[in-house]
Amino acid sequence: MPGKTFGWLDVDRIAEELADAHPGLNPLTVKFIDLRRMVEALPDFHGDPAHPVNERILEAIQMSWNGEKLDRDDD
Repeated sequence: MPGKTFGWLDVDRIAEELADAHPGLNPLTVKFIDLRRMVEALPDFHGDPAHPVNERILEAIQMSWNGEKLDRDDD
């Protein structure tokens, strides 16, 4: 989906993008402050002020990213 913007509520898209950008990184070792910075640095990411990030969203992203990594490791 290159070129199509996404925001904080697009948890699965963010997880896929993070898995692509950081293939060797264990998502469960990333602190939320660092995770937020990593997401904000992704190409085509645009946070929506109507949906600000919070700990619950960051946790959902981390869990989805971990699932994506595990799926890729199985392939």
